[in-house]
Amino acid sequence: MKRKLLSATFAGAFAATLVLGAGGVSARDLTVVSWGGNYQDAQREIYFEPFSQEAGVPVLDEAWDGGYGILQAKMQAGNPNWDVVQVEAEELALGCADGLFEILDWDRIADQNDVLDSAVNECGVGAIVWSTAITYDGAVLAEGPASWADFWDTGKFPGKRSLRKGPKYTLEFALMADGVPVGEVYDVLRTPEGVDRAFAKLDELKADIIWWESGAQPLQLLASGQVVMTSAYNGRVTGINREEGRQFKVVWPGSIYAVDSWVILAGAENRDIAHDFIAFASRPENQSKLPQYVAYGLPNKEAAAMVQPEFVEELPTTPANMEEAIPLDVDFWVDNTEALTTRFNAWLAQ
Repeated sequence: MKRKLLSATFAGAFAATLVLGAGGVSARDLTVVSWGGNYQDAQREIYFEPFSQEAGVPVLDEAWDGGYGILQAKMQAGNPNWDVVQVEAEELALGCADGLFEILDWDRIADQNDVLDSAVNECGVGAIVWSTAITYDGAVLAEGPASWADFWDTGKFPGKRSLRKGPKYTLEFALMADGVPVGEVYDVLRTPEGVDRAFAKLDELKADIIWWESGAQPLQLLASGQVVMTSAYNGRVTGINREEGRQFKVVWPGSIYAVDSWVILAGAENRDIAHDFIAFASRPENQSKLPQYVAYGLPNKEAAAMVQPEFVEELPTTPANMEEAIPLDVDFWVDNTEALTTRFNAWLAQ
């Protein structure tokens, strides 16, 4: 999906062709890439369009579904056609280590003391704190699942389920469904026996799983009745509830939260103005608007304090919602993504 935002005046559009980066005159529009759906609709309202107007430059926004291999391929091809990309935590760690991303000039973006520690990186600036959690339709289930054990219980809750296609989150959820306490999930998953245990638990549910790949899909499956429950990104859930009057519920116990970050691809021709865009999206007065659209937590501490009270209880960073949640173990997935993805794909093909 591509959308182009044009500034109101010819002068602004003309100025866009004269944006100077370290590599010379820019030949294309600033291109910002995010996750699509109602989340990117919100970003367009509070970041992309206002920045285009303020800076006097066109902004092209595109959507992707993630994947480190996609970033590697773009960089190997040379002259990447993306400038700013929102990435997940392990993509940030891998890409920074491999030189895929620019080292950022934080002095141009924000005071690091004003941002959550987990949202500060030499190559990335935190954009959101988000959770992946069980979601079900309250209009269909008066008493829905309360745990991953319930998610696996097809006797108590008949019907198909949906999970994100891949080992990340899926293996953690399987272990929780098998009785591993939330605080011990990664200790168990770091052992060969723990990995075997997770896949054995997945075997029990495999025939009842519809796999999703993009953030909009699980809620489409839930809305159409194809599944009775699903894992989903919490912000998408509140977004569709507000937009369509749905009664989708988020089950916070057993959820996994993480930080997504803005990065600039190394050598991107618009890397200079890309810094300005990230600074704009990191301003408290701008970032604080996001929970009005989608219920993601905010990395900027001042922005978080500005959120209107009626939206606070839906955020993953609200203390009550974090009590039985766990943070994504980024180091684990940096070390194990390749091996576990290979095993997961082989298991899925069986």
